[in-house]
Amino acid sequence: MLAAETAGSGDPVVFLHAAICDRRMWQAQMRALSSSNKVIAYDRRGFGQTHSAPEDHSAVADLMAVMDALADGKPVILVGCSQGGRVALDAALLHSDRVRGLVLIAPTVPGAPDLAQPAAIQEAMATLKQAESARDLDRVNALKARLFLDGPLEPEGRVEGAARQLFLEMHAGVLRSPPTGPSVDHLPTYQRLNEIRAPSMVMWGCSDFPNIQARSQRVASMLANGSGHELTDTAHLPSLDRPDEVTDLLVTFIRRMAGNVAGAA
Repeated sequence: MLAAETAGSGDPVVFLHAAICDRRMWQAQMRALSSSNKVIAYDRRGFGQTHSAPEDHSAVADLMAVMDALADGKPVILVGCSQGGRVALDAALLHSDRVRGLVLIAPTVPGAPDLAQPAAIQEAMATLKQAESARDLDRVNALKARLFLDGPLEPEGRVEGAARQLFLEMHAGVLRSPPTGPSVDHLPTYQRLNEIRAPSMVMWGCSDFPNIQARSQRVASMLANGSGHELTDTAHLPSLDRPDEVTDLLVTFIRRMAGNVAGAA
């Protein structure tokens, strides 16, 4: 069973976490939006409080099951970061009638072209690979915080306090979670982005990996009703270290969608 939480009432918004976090990465946004919307967040298989046997599975099918149980039969706005963005995009392609809007933060997009990394990032990734090979999980956790929370070209420790502690706690759980089995979701997502008609906003942090920034900009331009927004002073996980800015952008996007619906009625 997928661990999930809900709050509020109204048009549903579903939050999809990154593959280095769990649903707690959305705590600030859940609190803020629950005054106007029904907000839903859940842990995918192998994350947070969701534990499952190793078996073939579909993250999109799991999302649909969550929506069946919690979204009151209404189409939803999906908010996804990184791997959560991939799930959101695939859901929009496979179930367009159930997805009324997308907010994507640095989304993973299968099939997207990649760019060569600067030498400093290549060295950092090599160090990470060594730690992973040695199964030094505490070292891996610290390096992932350095790369994805601080930003690969930013000083280590740029993000401090509660945001860093929460990331380390979430990712420690990811590292120690047993295998979940292979995914059966294999869409050529990048090649089909122009099929997605739902209003969409793509965000990226100016301190994220350069290739992720470039990919996010391409996604924003390829979506039929997409827009892009660069966030300053943040890297891959702005909901943690720039929560108010992310929340404000979400609120503006949701209100704009509500206005469009009212105008069309």
